Amino acid sequence: MKYKTLGKSGIKVSEIGFGAWTIGLDWWGKKIEEDEAKRMLKKAYDVGINFFETADMYGKGKSEKLIGEVFKGMRDEIVISSKYGYDFSNVQQIGHSELPQHFDQKFTEKALEASLERLQTDYIDSFGMHNPKIDQIRNNEPFETFDKLIKEGKMKTAQVALGPAIGWTQEGLEAMDRENISSVQTVYNVLEQTPGNELLEKAERNNVGILVRVPDASGILTGKVTAETVIPSNDHRKDRKLEWRREALKKVEQFRPIAERNGWTITEFAIKFILSKNAIASVLPTVVSVEEIESFAAISDGNYLNSVDMKEITDLYNTWPSYELKASPQVH
Repeated sequence: MKYKTLGKSGIKVSEIGFGAWTIGLDWWGKKIEEDEAKRMLKKAYDVGINFFETADMYGKGKSEKLIGEVFKGMRDEIVISSKYGYDFSNVQQIGHSELPQHFDQKFTEKALEASLERLQTDYIDSFGMHNPKIDQIRNNEPFETFDKLIKEGKMKTAQVALGPAIGWTQEGLEAMDRENISSVQTVYNVLEQTPGNELLEKAERNNVGILVRVPDASGILTGKVTAETVIPSNDHRKDRKLEWRREALKKVEQFRPIAERNGWTITEFAIKFILSKNAIASVLPTVVSVEEIESFAAISDGNYLNSVDMKEITDLYNTWPSYELKASPQVH
């Protein structure tokens, strides 16, 4: 396992991180029981993963609790990243519809205290905003609160996670201008490089680490999802329409010669493509088993794509039509 610095924070994180939403929610076609979730967390640590990325709303704190239980007494050996902003206290989490959001000082401090308790720790390495919109990024209050909490030692650095879905370009670009933001999380993969490429450019200039989720394009790049795959209604991937999947699979075939001449599977190629980019801090594959953790971790070996391969990928990508990005309304 190779390690990178998380932007200006100076914190060292594993190139492959553990995105802990799957152990708190059954939004990926599989409910993971607690015993298996704990085995997965332990296996991640055993194969060199030190970066565990979660959020308070993943199972209403379940994901954080599991991390806290598994790594009790090992606090200095792992890096914990968590997010807040959704008010899930008096609602039932049904489907993927968004809940009310708050980022004011009172809500931020209360959310952090609750996360600290669940994680059984007195500080979180990276704590930040879960899917904020542009007006929240332009509001100084959450960032001043982060400064206060960093001074108090309750968090080391701050992050902004962009979402839901792909887009939120302006949110990401403006978040990077905030002094205490050392990482921005976004959807990025070889098939969906927009807005990631633009975010990566600014991240490199501003010394911000990019955290990548959906690196496998919702299973297309692992072979788990094909045009024929029937996706359950509670599965996050149901938003990937059949036409999109068909087109995506055709694009994968365009990349296959590059993967094969390097001796890689498409999955290896897809992850190594991301790790070839300078501003990437950590990749968060969606994992639902111990075996998947092992195979993803093995891809972080320092043997990535050369400039010729990268140019070929860029040239191919630039021939494809653009796609719709989510954004806050009336961004000026």
